[in-house]
Amino acid sequence: MIRKRGTPALPEDVGQIPVDRRKFLMLGAAGAGAVLLRPQSAHAAAKVKTSARIVVAGAGAAGLAAASRLAEQLDGARIIVIDARKEHLYQPGFTLVAAGIKPSSYVVSTTREYLPAGVELVEERVAEFDPEGNRVVTESGKAFDYDYLVVATGLILDYDSIPGMDVAQIGKNGMGSIYHSPAAAAATWEALSNFADRGGVGVFSRPATEMKCAGAPLKYTFISDDHLRRRGNRGKAEIIYNAHNKALFSVPIVHEKVRMLFQERGVKVNYDRVLQEIDLGRRVATFRTPDGPVEQPYDFINVIPPMRAPQAVRNSPLPWQEGPWAADGWMDVDRSTMRHKRYPNVFGVGDIAGVPKGKTAASVKWQVPVAVDHLVASIEGKTSDSVYNGYTSCPLITRLGRAMLIEFDYQDNLTPSFPGIVAPLEELWVSWVMKTMALKPTYLAMLRGRA
Repeated sequence: MIRKRGTPALPEDVGQIPVDRRKFLMLGAAGAGAVLLRPQSAHAAAKVKTSARIVVAGAGAAGLAAASRLAEQLDGARIIVIDARKEHLYQPGFTLVAAGIKPSSYVVSTTREYLPAGVELVEERVAEFDPEGNRVVTESGKAFDYDYLVVATGLILDYDSIPGMDVAQIGKNGMGSIYHSPAAAAATWEALSNFADRGGVGVFSRPATEMKCAGAPLKYTFISDDHLRRRGNRGKAEIIYNAHNKALFSVPIVHEKVRMLFQERGVKVNYDRVLQEIDLGRRVATFRTPDGPVEQPYDFINVIPPMRAPQAVRNSPLPWQEGPWAADGWMDVDRSTMRHKRYPNVFGVGDIAGVPKGKTAASVKWQVPVAVDHLVASIEGKTSDSVYNGYTSCPLITRLGRAMLIEFDYQDNLTPSFPGIVAPLEELWVSWVMKTMALKPTYLAMLRGRA
């Protein structure tokens, strides 16, 4: 049985789902070889000698991966990573913590353990970006000049833009929020577990802004449904998913698959509803709709706040000046090269990049090598033909023990890494294993520049 308190455990039937052994072994070989690691000697024999000063703003997944690759490919460069965070958080694991599958410690490590040899770490935040003067300034007033800048600041969770929201109340009185922190994800699990014991009205949604891992709200809806079923309380519950626009997923074929699964499992869907306000005491959420505000009582709600660029980026010349990504401050980068459109010695990777797809760890895995290739080529006085095609991945959990491995690009084409082994729109145990066991080693390899 799934334990409701203490150290979470996997469902007892997870290991009992049949799987083709030969295909699973093939998957393991492919993952460990072609996908997980590239040969260590790929760039070692051709290091580029340079005295370039390179600043990497941000030490999350994108920043550390970029610093690792730059350190490996360059000889003599001064590489400085600037970020105040001492903890490194494996954010793809937050949903697993909030599902009762992993303890909060599963997602916590330290920034320094992934810092490449020879790379400096300044434990402050960048307060000012000055791309005209080729320098950044930290919160303490220290200035760092650069020849090249990699912006990997990530994004901010704008809880303050939701009237009535109080992050100190996460896990209490039926309110959860999986994104805030490891502790909040664990507290959200407690709130969900209590809801699964009693039933009632569960409300799920996503913000109208761009967001990291846009499949997470759907995953958590499916997970909640399954916990209720496993405790025999699904008949006592109403689950409501409020989509921010007219689709459940940006890829049309995936939207249709999720719509069918929600219909099959009795999840009520409302379109064009965005969380506008919340009354935590009354347990009432107010949603913005085309017809005006609608109040929604709840017994459990998963709050996902609007997400925006950090203030230092928003207040700089780096964001889009017009268009859909201007209002929230996303960086104006070329979507194929990750190079800034107006400042050619500046690159933006990870969540901060204003591109149509790409706020996932899987996107970082493909964006960073492209950006680094173009940066190194510029140092050499050459050009690079490396292209980022918008690849991203969403291991979409549909019940405990099953998931769909959805991979797609800018054109909404499905781009499966294991054709013939993992069907992207099938609920598979193998996809569940990849999400819960195989992806973290891949992620850690990426931080060290080897994925």
